[in-house]
Formats: sequence, structure tokens, C-alpha cells
Amino acid sequence: MSISWRSTAAAFEQILGRHGVAAGDCTMEAAWAAFEEFVQVPVEGIEGPEDDGDAFIVEWGVWDWNGNRPALSLGRLLAVNEDADRQDPLWQPQYWKVEFQASFAEDPAWADLHIGGDSGFDDAAIGRPRADALAATRRFIDQDPLLSAMWRSPAIDIEVTLDRAG
Repeated sequence: MSISWRSTAAAFEQILGRHGVAAGDCTMEAAWAAFEEFVQVPVEGIEGPEDDGDAFIVEWGVWDWNGNRPALSLGRLLAVNEDADRQDPLWQPQYWKVEFQASFAEDPAWADLHIGGDSGFDDAAIGRPRADALAATRRFIDQDPLLSAMWRSPAIDIEVTLDRAG
């Protein structure tokens, strides 16, 4: 089953709900399981791999837009191909990001979090290649002391969005 790129946030929210993720009751384990399922769902209306049509990323930091709270983000970047004149030599797809963001309470362990970081975009193909890439990203999270501590902490707020990316 595939979904339209415009309905990706709603589809992700449904998957999160099936995994028991809700505001006030969210573990990163459950959110990750939902994310693994979500990024394996084919999306209609996006470009192919040559235009970075579908990729995922994990990001962390303290950002202005979430009240300067420590946060972890699980994101899926989609290169959308509608409303475009492909004959235009400067044509580029529009990039949209479906994002799950979990915010956490202040903790002395997050003192260095202001630096932030990310796993880098991974555009492995849906199926076994993407499952392997997700497993590698999870190993990275587990091996980083700051991220793994954050991963084990309860989220105080969650949000799912679909926004145009830079």
C-alpha cells in the first residue's frame, strides 16, 4: 500500500498511535518502532533516488522553535515533483519533511546538547536496504552516550509535522 505525499503526516500519526505513542505517554523505543514502519511505506508523488526522492534522518539539539528544550527528531525527507515545469533548466523538486519531534525536560546530562547534530540523510531503498540503514542508525544512537541517555528519557512533548524543507 502506498500513500500520497500530502497524507504522510497523518499516516505517520496513525502508525505512532498503533505503537502506543501519544502526548504524555511516549517512549523513544515505541516512536522508533513506528518510524521504522513509516519509512518503509511507499510514497506517491515524489522523485526517484537520482533526486534524493526519499530519505530519513535523525537530528538532536536545542532549538528556538521548540522553546529551547532538548529534542530528538525523526524525519523523512521527500522530493515532491508536482506543480513544476520540468522543461525549465533550473527545475528542482520541492523538498518536504515529515517529522516526529520529541522534547525532553532539562537535565544536566544535556549540557553539551546545544551543539546538536544529525545522523545524515540516508536514502537507502525501501525494503531490506532501508531496514539495514535504520539498524545502523540505531546502533549509532545506542553507542553515543548523550543520545542513548536521551533515548531512555521520557518525552514531555511530541509533535508530528509536514513542512517544506529549506
